[in-house]
Amino acid sequence: IMLSSNPFAELSVSISPVVMQTYIIVMVFLVAGGTLYDVIHKKSAKYFFQNWRAARDKGTRQVSGGEMASITFKTVIVEGLTSGEFCNAQRRISHLLTMYGFLIYVTSTVIMVFWYPTSATPAPALLPQLWTLGGLLICLGGYWFWFFIRVDVAAEGNSPFRIIRADLFILSLLASVTLGLIWAYLQAGNNPWTNVFLGSYLITTTVLFGSVPWSKFSHM
Repeated sequence: IMLSSNPFAELSVSISPVVMQTYIIVMVFLVAGGTLYDVIHKKSAKYFFQNWRAARDKGTRQVSGGEMASITFKTVIVEGLTSGEFCNAQRRISHLLTMYGFLIYVTSTVIMVFWYPTSATPAPALLPQLWTLGGLLICLGGYWFWFFIRVDVAAEGNSPFRIIRADLFILSLLASVTLGLIWAYLQAGNNPWTNVFLGSYLITTTVLFGSVPWSKFSHM
């Protein structure tokens, strides 16, 4: 049942779709505002343009528009879509699973909440299936990274339960998605614990999107 039903449409019985839509809009503003703050606070944009000007001034020849477009295309495809910046194959696969899972999960969430908010407008079965698939991909890539790939765990032998501020993003992401999947499963079965996990899901999701200035979210 969970794989074919829109969990947000079921939730609309107790929470207005307008409230859910407003919540998503607020989260978008939190991410945008947090990213802007991060850029200004760390002066990363200024640093980028200074490096770009320095590299341009040191260049031995002028790069044509066609060459620039080719370099940009290769950078986007190789480093962006395939995480080519990671030399470690396991780290790359983990990152790709998490990144594409996140994109599928967030996109399907937005579509279900805004276009199919109630049972009166049933969503195609593919959407909740994609939502679940995206969540599972995040969990697979995220837990794999957390327990087996992190440098201080894999190379330095530290405990996987050692936590620093840099871990805020991955932990809040995993908590949010894991609790969301559990909530949807419990809701499909009318379990009395449904509201407890719904509340936990909302709290961890708010932490995920509201902690951008202090986490690695803006670098994703």
